[in-house]
Amino acid sequence: MSFIESPTVTVSPIPIPASVASPDAGPFLELVRLANAVCLADAGHDYLHEEPEEMLGFFQDQSDWTQLAFLAERDAEILGAVKMMISKQPGTVTLEFDLMVDPERWGQGAEEALLAEVERVARARAVHTIQTWTLHRPDAGGARLEPSTGWGTIPAEDRQTRFHRDHGFSLEQVERNSVFDLQGDFQVVERMLDESVAAAGPDYRLVAWTAPTPDEYKAGFARVLARMSTDAPAGGLVIEEQIWDVERVERRDARQRAQGLTVSVAAVQHVPTGELAAYNELVISDDHSLATQQYGTLVLREHRGRRLGTIVKCANLLRWRELVPESPRVSTFNAEENRHMLDINEAIGFVPASYAGAWKKVLD
Repeated sequence: MSFIESPTVTVSPIPIPASVASPDAGPFLELVRLANAVCLADAGHDYLHEEPEEMLGFFQDQSDWTQLAFLAERDAEILGAVKMMISKQPGTVTLEFDLMVDPERWGQGAEEALLAEVERVARARAVHTIQTWTLHRPDAGGARLEPSTGWGTIPAEDRQTRFHRDHGFSLEQVERNSVFDLQGDFQVVERMLDESVAAAGPDYRLVAWTAPTPDEYKAGFARVLARMSTDAPAGGLVIEEQIWDVERVERRDARQRAQGLTVSVAAVQHVPTGELAAYNELVISDDHSLATQQYGTLVLREHRGRRLGTIVKCANLLRWRELVPESPRVSTFNAEENRHMLDINEAIGFVPASYAGAWKKVLD
């Protein structure tokens, strides 16, 4: 257990409770509150809201990732928190973190104290690269900052931009957060699906399921999930290849069930080989009045150019309308350099809601 003190700020570990109703759940519930408050303040909307049970179910499964959380306080007043993820695969060299300071208390020392704890944990675990993401409103004016990819920009004078630049981080990628109106007209979605299925031809067929993953697709789903770490645009970030197998898919299904999530997967199967060539995943918490999250969309490199991305996106949106008719919208993130996927989103009807900056720092 570690405690780092700045002149007025103390950073201490957040215990992971057995449930959100446990007597010791207070600090963890503060972590959830801060995460939602920061998203609302920085993005300007609540489409990224996370329920306590959802976050807790993720933290309670430490089988594939080490997950840590710390709270920053001053005289018993909570200022902010940070959560960290480190892969348990051998040779891991990166740490991902989310730094969350109460928007009303930014500038009071919590952000520096929490970042110091991130760097301490990274060095203690022989991790030399730390990476994080910041959210930004789409209508912010003023000077802009461009990432190393040359695609997209974020506001150069946002407090979170200035903080990361001042503390040795480089902006390596910009992602667009887009939303689709689930209560609107689906005629375009239906037309695009029909056209894309015809263009793909008989070598490809659409399959779909609601989690847990059916036995016949577990191995194929493991392969496409593994390829997310190698085939998706990463800009200048360090993305370590993830190893997936049937057992890890089963662990993931169990974790999502513990989180109270409803998960729909639309995939395309390559008929000659039986392998999955593309997938799209839509997810929502127990509260179906919230925004739906798109967890991932991927077309394997060797199957691109056949409109498979359009097939899985449109098919899952249509399926989702039947599964969760209460949800008002889908929220998704795409790298600005992923022009092909953004073209599909725009044609379907997704519109920008906010932007994210991806930051990297290599420790001395």
